[in-house]
Amino acid sequence: MKFRTLAAVAAIAVAAGVAGTASAKELRLSHQWSTSDVRHKVAQIVADEVAAANVDLTIKIFPSKSLFKPREQYKPLSRGQLDMTVFPLSYAGGQRPEFNLTLMPGLVKNHDHAARLNESAFMGELEKLMAEDDVMVLVHGYLAGGFAGKDKCITKPEDVAGLQTRAAGKAFEQMLAGAGASIASMASSEIYNAMQTGVLQAANTSSSSFVSYRIYEQVKCYTPAGDVALWFMYQPLLMNLTAYNDLNDAQKEALNAAAMKAQAYYLEEAKKEDADSVAVFEKAGVEIAHMTTDEFAAWREIAKQTSYKNFVENVPDGQKLLDMALSVE
Repeated sequence: MKFRTLAAVAAIAVAAGVAGTASAKELRLSHQWSTSDVRHKVAQIVADEVAAANVDLTIKIFPSKSLFKPREQYKPLSRGQLDMTVFPLSYAGGQRPEFNLTLMPGLVKNHDHAARLNESAFMGELEKLMAEDDVMVLVHGYLAGGFAGKDKCITKPEDVAGLQTRAAGKAFEQMLAGAGASIASMASSEIYNAMQTGVLQAANTSSSSFVSYRIYEQVKCYTPAGDVALWFMYQPLLMNLTAYNDLNDAQKEALNAAAMKAQAYYLEEAKKEDADSVAVFEKAGVEIAHMTTDEFAAWREIAKQTSYKNFVENVPDGQKLLDMALSVE
């Protein structure tokens, strides 16, 4: 009798254990960057914090485009074939042209302005569009960039006139062409060789790319992101909305808390990347030129006649979205 009782207790314990792990989940997170990149570190914070919360939720990260190609992650995410991704939203501009506003010259002035945009009605409209695709934002984040000139400094529109220039994104190419530059389209990884061989005289890309591709070895002057910057790219951590809704309350709470911590880190590290790039270029003997607010305004005027105009003409409700973004001070 005693044996049967113990066996029954053991069976109940096993059943309880099975019930306790029934809600255990593993989420797959994909991105294109190396494990040393800030965007991977943002993802890792979320994964580590969720693991530490002990809520039967695991996030497995697939870095370095090991699961999906960089530009091909939004569709799998929206279809539920992928749970999470750190993703430049403008990459999905082919599916949702409204997303092209997240890589638009002069729309974001600096990192603190970017943080205000993340909490604005403008971002709310973009999030509504994402929700239609079964996608949600878990962690907001923008990264900034600047200019580098092979032979001179580039702070104002006149500085690029007649120069063979590489821009990061179509909207930037449109603006630079409007300022009189000749456009050379290429990946940021090709800037170094293009400058070395004289194909390129100026380039626009992210602070981190300027450093990681050692552009400081090929240029005379660097215009970093500072109090104002033209180049900002929205690169959030996104999640499949159904996957999020399928989590239990404890898992959602842990994920939300992890996301808040990761977002604060992302903002501070984005600022730090800009400052670190300046130190690297200075050490290499490159002149540093800071863009003024008046020069920023001059660039934006050209963007209004080129990039913004093109966006409004080609996107339904484009003017409304653009005005919402520009209204954020």
